[in-house]
Amino acid sequence: MKVTVLGCSGGIGAGRAGARTTALLVDDDMLIDAGTGVGDLGREALARIDRVFVTHTHIDHVACLPLIMDAVGERRAAPLVVHCTRDTEAALREHLFNDRLWPDFTRIPDAARPFLRFAALEVGEPVACDHPVHGARTIVALPAEHTVPAVGYRLDGARGSLAFSGDTTVCGAFADALARIGSLRHLIVETAFPDAQRDLARASKHLCPSLLAELLAAEDPRFELWITHIKPGAERETMRENRALLRRFRPKRLARGHVFDF
Repeated sequence: MKVTVLGCSGGIGAGRAGARTTALLVDDDMLIDAGTGVGDLGREALARIDRVFVTHTHIDHVACLPLIMDAVGERRAAPLVVHCTRDTEAALREHLFNDRLWPDFTRIPDAARPFLRFAALEVGEPVACDHPVHGARTIVALPAEHTVPAVGYRLDGARGSLAFSGDTTVCGAFADALARIGSLRHLIVETAFPDAQRDLARASKHLCPSLLAELLAAEDPRFELWITHIKPGAERETMRENRALLRRFRPKRLARGHVFDF
């Protein structure tokens, strides 16, 4: 399984040149979230996307989801499948695909042949995504705790697993799920704020370095730790604190264009 980082910033317009919000391309036919990083894909690449696994409804994670259908819906032979929890589906239907903010592509061109359909998932329930070229692949939703219903994801490849926190605060169930992934090779986890904004991190149910240290307190450094979703302008401070508090993990800052092959 190959995962390419299309976007991993906690915002746009600052920090590293060309900051894009969260989107991970899995092989060439799936996405984990659909933030602004998806906008860098061409129409041929967009048309190959068959599934999108959404962590939660916040706009930095779904900004390009409606635009995919606008760009390539008519070119597809089958609907784009959006995998998410029922709570997330309900919110996307009510607030995004509602014919006011954006057309309801679950009924376009008609209900029998839609450009998009939802597929509900449950935490801990594996979704088989086998592919004739890419082989057997499994994605599992992991528990997370955010200001809206949210999940992370576990991706199982032929040579190990990758876990992605999505947006979360300290979550014991997420930590427990990580401990049970014996094949874990890579952990991508957010720290949106530096410790100077710990109160803001708590209020917004994000992580800062000291909270991340709490989350991973019981973990051994058996995987690579990658930091994502840092708010623009706080990158250096946040990573300096992460390296100091999580020294045993040797945390690295995730970057657009990074590729995981596992």
